[in-house]
Amino acid sequence: MTTWSQFTEEAPHISAVFTRRHKATGNLCMLATLRADGAPRISPIEPRIFEGMLVLAGMPNTTKFKDLGRDPRFCLHTATVDTQVGDGDAKLFGTVTDVTDREVHARFAQDLFEENGFDIRGQEFDHFYVADLSSASTVEVDGDHLNITIWKPGKGERVVNKH
Repeated sequence: MTTWSQFTEEAPHISAVFTRRHKATGNLCMLATLRADGAPRISPIEPRIFEGMLVLAGMPNTTKFKDLGRDPRFCLHTATVDTQVGDGDAKLFGTVTDVTDREVHARFAQDLFEENGFDIRGQEFDHFYVADLSSASTVEVDGDHLNITIWKPGKGERVVNKH
């Protein structure tokens, strides 16, 4: 399992682009999952970095979490508002694990409350998905070409230039 902490060590550039874009959009990302019929689904989500983990948690009983319960594969894309991709974008790929440890849930809820006042302390989580990253990439515009940075676990980052 490649946790967020391990990912940031192995892919410092991609994690920096992801973090920058994540913050710039108020933590909004787009989550791709697979529906029961196998078709793709895109849903908004506000993932959080917590205790070295990338957490995909949110409103209970949503279809995106039902998708992940059936098939844990996902793609997470930073929300892009600039058609010129001037600030870059990032995509993370992997699977999720449902962490059932109530102490982790309680710490997460407390952290969320302290950060922005959203109070879910004492509530039960139906799912608390943590990402296991399997690959990632960024796209950045540099003059007249694209720099695509790609990461795979244990292989570091590599850059592909497209003109």
